[in-house]
Amino acid sequence: MANTSHPIETTTAASMAGPLFLLAGSTVIVLTDALAGTALSMARLDMMGGTHASADEFAKLDYGYTAAKLIAFSLTPWLAGLLTLYRCVVMAGVVMTAACFGAAHINDLELLFGLRLLQGMSGGVLLTGTQALLFRSFTRKHQPVVQSIYAVGAVVAPATLAPYMHGWLLDRIDWSFIFLWSVPFGIAGIAMLALSPHSQEVQSKRVRFDLEGLLLFTVAASSFTYVLNQGNRWGWFNDRTIVIASAAGFAALGLQLIRQFCDQPFATIFNFTVFRNANFAFGIVASLAAGFALLGSSFVIPSFAVSVLKMTPVAAGSLLLPSTLTFIGSLFLTAFLIQKLNLPGIVTVPFGILGLMFAMWLLSASSGDSGITDMTPAILIRGLALGFLFLSITLVTLMSLDESLLLYGVALFNIGRQVGGLVAISFLQTFIEDQTAYNRAVLAAHIHPGSEEVIARIGSVSRLLSNHGLEFDLADKTAVSLISKQVALQATTIAFDTAFFAITIFFLAAAPCLILWKIALGRIHPAKDRA
Repeated sequence: MANTSHPIETTTAASMAGPLFLLAGSTVIVLTDALAGTALSMARLDMMGGTHASADEFAKLDYGYTAAKLIAFSLTPWLAGLLTLYRCVVMAGVVMTAACFGAAHINDLELLFGLRLLQGMSGGVLLTGTQALLFRSFTRKHQPVVQSIYAVGAVVAPATLAPYMHGWLLDRIDWSFIFLWSVPFGIAGIAMLALSPHSQEVQSKRVRFDLEGLLLFTVAASSFTYVLNQGNRWGWFNDRTIVIASAAGFAALGLQLIRQFCDQPFATIFNFTVFRNANFAFGIVASLAAGFALLGSSFVIPSFAVSVLKMTPVAAGSLLLPSTLTFIGSLFLTAFLIQKLNLPGIVTVPFGILGLMFAMWLLSASSGDSGITDMTPAILIRGLALGFLFLSITLVTLMSLDESLLLYGVALFNIGRQVGGLVAISFLQTFIEDQTAYNRAVLAAHIHPGSEEVIARIGSVSRLLSNHGLEFDLADKTAVSLISKQVALQATTIAFDTAFFAITIFFLAAAPCLILWKIALGRIHPAKDRA
């Protein structure tokens, strides 16, 4: 079906009402995914208690949601051709809102798993559909500002606002309200989208439903999501299930790639002609690094606050909250540099990479006595860097794509960011656990039971406890236990500091790789396709 819509160019108050509702509605409705998608990061233990689920039973809510979202990314181009982009977004918003409302009132684990799958599917369609709709509905010159506003709901909220909101709800009310608070955003977003008649005219080309490709990608996405989510828990390839899932994932992905290259006109799950665009080919690799930075740091910072600093969920969430302002500020600054000063889209990426490296380096000096005040400068720099990174990468990757390839590009871009985040969290979980065990062994090797320093330390702690009314024998045993806990805490602290520094090293290695990749693409592709 041919596209009959035209990007918005008129600027009268009446003509801009619809576009503003489209932008506001898109930004608000993706907040439902921001809240629901990150719910388990804070509410895991509370939800396990509420559903009476074991860790193994509960884990499927996590990897099931992520796998469903990845599958939905790939399905959106077909759905848009069948229903139109606008209807896809509205229907996904309705499903997400209903699923969140249901999840807030259900304690049965199996029903909750089904609702998490619906949340993942609708969230994937929302993220892909709304972003593509904004690219199709606004002119190229407006995209920097449009995408920066949209990023507040799609990127900033899950990275900075959602953890605090989750913590506040857990401390003050109940885990079910995390899902319930998504409902007003869903209703408001749908209502605003209904007031944007221009977006309803955007048509997408119909494509053939590729059942074989969908089945192969479903196997690959489900297998890799399970491996990355559960690999650390089961010792990676020491576990037979992890080995089988990995083999199934690689086999399914390999078959899908073979089909894609051998049957390009008919294999519609992905359209790899988007990689002929040098900007997209560069941006999709950069999106993996950006996803690693965003979700990796969003995981490790609150984990450090809870595990080492012993913060409550709301305090851990408040740690990231101040960076909301710097994140949003750098998004709009980047939009100004690109839109008003006509600078290249890639201009702020180096500042983003350097900023993230500096922020993680500062955090690597944290200790068990660190507080919010000590960590705030690094957190603020991190927000600033993420804003510089994400908007530039988004514009470079997607803005020069042909209209017929845009949906495929947006879907792959979101998959890249999600996979980068999955790899980051999986790597950091394993890294921190291994480093903690190693550090504890090293520290314990220097604590000899018969050494004068150890005896003196136990004696001083024991006397302190005795002076506070504890019996001598019990005080001695308690002193040994306290020192052992202190060693464990110190080992964990060093492990987190090393993890912060590992993110710095990751970007130290990734930056030259991105530069070399950009240079290589510049030689392969014609100048008109380069940023």
